[in-house]
Amino acid sequence: MMVLDVVSSGPTATAISQTVDVIAEFLVNAKDVLVKKDSFQELAAYMERIKPILEELRRGKVSDSETFNQAIEIMNKEIKDAKQLALECSKKSKVYLLMSCRSIVKSLENHTKQLSRALSLLPLATIGLSSGIIEEIEKLRDNMQTAGFKAALAEEEILEKIESGIRENNVDRSYANNLLMLIAEAVGIRNERSTIKMELEEFKSEIENARVRKDLAEAMQMDQIIALLERADAASSPKDKEQKYFAKRQSLGSQILEPLQSFYCPITQDVMVDPVEISSGQTFERSAIEKWFAEGNKLCPMTLIPLDTSILRPNKKLKQSIQEWKDRNIMITIATLKEKIQSGNDEEVLHDLQTLQNLCEEKDQHREWIILENYIPTLIQILSRNRDIRKCSLVILGMLAKDNEEAKERISTVDHAIESIVRSLGRRPEERKLAVALLLELSKYDLAREHIGKVQGCILLLVTMSSGDDNQAARDATELLENLSYADQNVIQMAKANYFKHLLQRLSTGPDDVKMTMATNLAEMELTDHNRESLFDGGVLVPLLHMFSHNDLHVKTVAIKALRNLSSSKKNGQEMIRQGAAQPLLNLLFNQSIQTASLWEDVAAIIMQLAASAISQDAQTPVLLLDSDDDVFHLFNLVSVSVTQPVVQQNIIQTFYALCQTPSASYIRTKLKECSAVPKLIQLCENENPNLRASAVKLFSCLVESCDEAIIQENVDQKCINNLLRIIKSSSDEEEILSAMGIICYLPEIDQITQWLLDAGALPIIKSYVQDGKDRDHQKSDLVENAIGALCRFTVPTNLEWQKSVAETGIITVLVQLLENGTPLTKQRVAQSLAQFSKSSFRLSRPIPKRKGLWCFSAPADIGCMVHGGICSVKSSFCLLEANAVGPLTKTLGESDPGVCEASLDALLTLIEGERLQSGSKVLSEANAIPLIIRYLGSPSPGLQEKSLHALERIFRLVEFKQMYGASAQMPLVDLTQRGNGNIRSMSARILAHLNVLHDQSSYF
Repeated sequence: MMVLDVVSSGPTATAISQTVDVIAEFLVNAKDVLVKKDSFQELAAYMERIKPILEELRRGKVSDSETFNQAIEIMNKEIKDAKQLALECSKKSKVYLLMSCRSIVKSLENHTKQLSRALSLLPLATIGLSSGIIEEIEKLRDNMQTAGFKAALAEEEILEKIESGIRENNVDRSYANNLLMLIAEAVGIRNERSTIKMELEEFKSEIENARVRKDLAEAMQMDQIIALLERADAASSPKDKEQKYFAKRQSLGSQILEPLQSFYCPITQDVMVDPVEISSGQTFERSAIEKWFAEGNKLCPMTLIPLDTSILRPNKKLKQSIQEWKDRNIMITIATLKEKIQSGNDEEVLHDLQTLQNLCEEKDQHREWIILENYIPTLIQILSRNRDIRKCSLVILGMLAKDNEEAKERISTVDHAIESIVRSLGRRPEERKLAVALLLELSKYDLAREHIGKVQGCILLLVTMSSGDDNQAARDATELLENLSYADQNVIQMAKANYFKHLLQRLSTGPDDVKMTMATNLAEMELTDHNRESLFDGGVLVPLLHMFSHNDLHVKTVAIKALRNLSSSKKNGQEMIRQGAAQPLLNLLFNQSIQTASLWEDVAAIIMQLAASAISQDAQTPVLLLDSDDDVFHLFNLVSVSVTQPVVQQNIIQTFYALCQTPSASYIRTKLKECSAVPKLIQLCENENPNLRASAVKLFSCLVESCDEAIIQENVDQKCINNLLRIIKSSSDEEEILSAMGIICYLPEIDQITQWLLDAGALPIIKSYVQDGKDRDHQKSDLVENAIGALCRFTVPTNLEWQKSVAETGIITVLVQLLENGTPLTKQRVAQSLAQFSKSSFRLSRPIPKRKGLWCFSAPADIGCMVHGGICSVKSSFCLLEANAVGPLTKTLGESDPGVCEASLDALLTLIEGERLQSGSKVLSEANAIPLIIRYLGSPSPGLQEKSLHALERIFRLVEFKQMYGASAQMPLVDLTQRGNGNIRSMSARILAHLNVLHDQSSYF
């Protein structure tokens, strides 16, 4: 603690107490200052350190010396003045204080230094001060002596801009606007017209107070500042500006004035832009006289007296006069052009607009005058004229609107102005670019922004432009869409135009009510698969799944409807399965107690769409919709539940139908048979609801091929057969007809079922679809395949009556034709049918009747069949030769499909069975079938290899054909003896023995 050797009392102590009290008052006032808070706090910190020193002096005894009293007196005065300064800085206009910040800083620095001087007197005025006090006084004094107070950089920048503006005396509106914005930021007020205007009014009041105080220098300086700031938009109302402008313009008259002679440069003879005075007193254009001097001239061009070339004084007065003359003429020009633009022809209007555009480009003040002359309605009106006029008008409107709230307001309030500008978005690229730039500027004004979004077609045009080739126009369109996204309705319109960015943002981060609005619209939108996939790529799934998990049923319902709309895309459906969306949906579907009918239907539809998405997926990364037995059983069980709606039943059945075409098809079929799906499906095949019935028929067709024969016998009866044929005859659903025909095709070849089909009139129905296949050139290829498959059951050689029933329809000729133009499966099934027919031909071939009487008087004998020996026909003996089937069957031996080749070979080999070897081989040889059979020796198909070996083993028993084809068969046969299996090798060796390549008693193979 600091200690004094003697104790003070009396008047000295009172003076010290007064000083301490003033310090306390300053500390309070310093907290409330509006400017230079840091500087005031720095001085306050020094005073906080002075205060304990004075309190120690007050408690001690000091001499009442002149030096001590002087020190206390200085302190008292400086602290009181600082307190008064702080009080003024807490009450006066913020703008005034900012303009005075240099003098405030200077005052604070002066108070600090004076207090430092007073502190330095204390050790001299007191005796017996402890070393601690002396050391503290010296340290504080030094700190205060070196303290530096400066205006902040931002404040200095503002003051320098003001000084420059006053000095140049030609600053424009944008300069003043920018300056006022910096001032607002520096003093901490909102950059709004009303707030700034109120601050400027307070500033003017301070100027009046300065006049009252007779501080005329300050008042004059502040008047210049006010004159500068009043050029800004916020400084005065549009009405005030208009009144001042027209008062000035009307005082000028209406005639353009010629320049005064003094305005011309004596050298260039042009009106001067930057006049400077030289040492002779003459004035020239700066660039002209500088060039004169640069060329070595030392004499005045006018007076020829010697010059001091270093003297070039700006002639500010003349420059101001020239500017005033120019402004006057331009103001009159602007006033007179409007009427010409309104009434002139296209060429004149375009010329005047270009003049106006040039004036706008020259100076901000010109743009302000054009606004005040109310040009904007005229510029909007001429947007209906030709392209060049429209472009020029858009350019001018864009310059007027740039950073000018008043211009934006005027444009927005002109009837149909925004609509006229939007119309230009649909025109040629240059005009479109100007229009979008103007609309972007206008969108910074609330009223205009609100109007732009409501113009029909505007958002669609902007979305189109945002992805256009012109980069600048695309950027402007994108930014404009960003500005328009403040309104939910605009965001929805953007989404309907396939621009989903803002909808996705709101769906992810918006308030709950906004999320609901976005999801609701998403559920109702007409979307393409590309749109749906774009939404998924943008992250729509996560927020929708979050809404789906919500406890509120309404929120959950909206999310599900949106998911239903989006899940119909294959890519999206697979992504939903990968993201685990399927199981919660299934659980919701299984929990029947909580859903509304609509919700249940939507969930079932989504499940169906997810199943459809799994068809033809990438085998490397398959997705499984139903991967547990319980899910399969529970889901199909809903089909049997009495409360299940038909549309839900239909969607569930379609789900399984889709899954039967996915990589998990075998598993699904097995589980469906385990849960007794077949009886339920057969029952639903009779349902009156055509959509539900069709779905059941399609799923049944997927199960019947691999279904146990016992299950079919137990559930399929005459009624079921009649119903399937009724569907084929009367349904308008081609897929249902295809599936019903497929069921008949794959039903087990049980005699009773075949007889039921015959009794129900199936044969003519099947024949009609086979005939259609010939006529329609593949349009119904799947249906033809199934129809021929169904026909095969009637061609089995064990029942001649069935075969005859088929043949009598004339179908065999049609089948032969289908060998030419059918699908591979059609050809295979046709060949199988023909093979079955041909197996009965030998039995049915009628013997040739013996000729009676004398040969010369009897009728010519019937020519017997080359193969079967008797009289053959297509309808009576199903002969392949009579049906002209040998050639088409031989041709199909060259097909790439092994199933077709094998079935065709089987049909042809019926010609060489038993006693028909010689004649049948000759027919095959004439049809060039034998070389193709030999070629099968090298086939990768074991079935074809084995059948060709059996055929050649018989054919090569005949010397004639052994000699014709043996050489070509030798090498393939040798190859088979080396690489074939046991049977193949043995059969190959036997044929080689026929060809005398091996001894016929060889047992090597």
